[in-house]
Amino acid sequence: MAKSEVDELRDAVREFLAETSPSETVRTLMATDTGFDATTWRKLAGELGLTGIAVPETWGGAGAGMTELAVVFEEMGAALLCAPFFSTVALAIPALLASGDRSAIENFVPSLVDGSCTATLILNDQLGPWNPENVALRAERGGTRYLIHGSARQVLDGHTADIILAAAHTDAGISLFAVLAGAEGLRRTPLAGVDRTRKVACVEFDGVAAQPIGTAGDAADYLARTSDAAIVALAAEQVGAGQRCLDMAVDYAKNRIQFGRPIGSFQAIKHRCADMLVLIEGARSAASHAADVADPGELPTAASVAKMVCSEAFLQVAVDNMRIHGGIGFTWEHDAHLYVRRAKAGQLMFGSPDYHAQRLAELVGTSSQALKGLT
Repeated sequence: MAKSEVDELRDAVREFLAETSPSETVRTLMATDTGFDATTWRKLAGELGLTGIAVPETWGGAGAGMTELAVVFEEMGAALLCAPFFSTVALAIPALLASGDRSAIENFVPSLVDGSCTATLILNDQLGPWNPENVALRAERGGTRYLIHGSARQVLDGHTADIILAAAHTDAGISLFAVLAGAEGLRRTPLAGVDRTRKVACVEFDGVAAQPIGTAGDAADYLARTSDAAIVALAAEQVGAGQRCLDMAVDYAKNRIQFGRPIGSFQAIKHRCADMLVLIEGARSAASHAADVADPGELPTAASVAKMVCSEAFLQVAVDNMRIHGGIGFTWEHDAHLYVRRAKAGQLMFGSPDYHAQRLAELVGTSSQALKGLT
């Protein structure tokens, strides 16, 4: 997309979210069991086509890439959108497309793109970083079909997803399976998390019949790529939410009068807002670079840099926004705490900043050894 087209996309998404995801709606939806509005979801998918932006046209999408999708995630992060967008678009759809299973793609992706279904992806027991050793489920052959056993304690939108994609150990290795909502032996329990705007659930499998996706034992590599792409999407969300916190802080500093002058005129507030701006611009640069990476070999490094930088920037800016608002910023009635909750929960998803710092050290070390081997 040309820059003007990206700007048009951003404006369209922002206008849609201003109408469908104001603070009042966010607070209403986060108090419900499902956590989203079905009518808004259908508009988001059907009228705006946001669920299919990065899906090839063959399967009903727009055929764009992560650069464009990151713009959408940034705006959704700013609005704290309550919807299964991340689980469906950042996790489930990329996993299906990466599997190369044409039959499964034809069966599932069009219904996810048009908004008639939602989906999620289980990589491990919790919302931790991808590691084949942490896959919690086991799939065994039961006659002519596979049966999944085990549980995952934290699954994004696990209690509302129409389609649950699950990584599981098999005799052939790590494989991906699809389970439909309502399957016999499937138990889904919603949980109350720190971030009430993003729903999670415990999902238990007691011999649940599952459809294999792709080639048995070949899922580990493409699930690793799926995880890195999801990390980039999360980083974009964090940039958008961090920018909203900065905007809130600056607006309050301009209008809150103390001692006969706006508090933004005091040096301490000026410096804090300036520091917030520096953090967000740095995070934006890291997230933008990761979204633009075309070489799959560079994605792990770019994703870890983005996750480390954006997680820390968002949390610091969210906390500073709350502090600038003073006492009111710490109350349940003010939205500042919603962003702090989102920031803290997001900081830990798919690996903490410390984890990604260690991962970067390992990735750089591996690259250095490879270069030495060429000389």
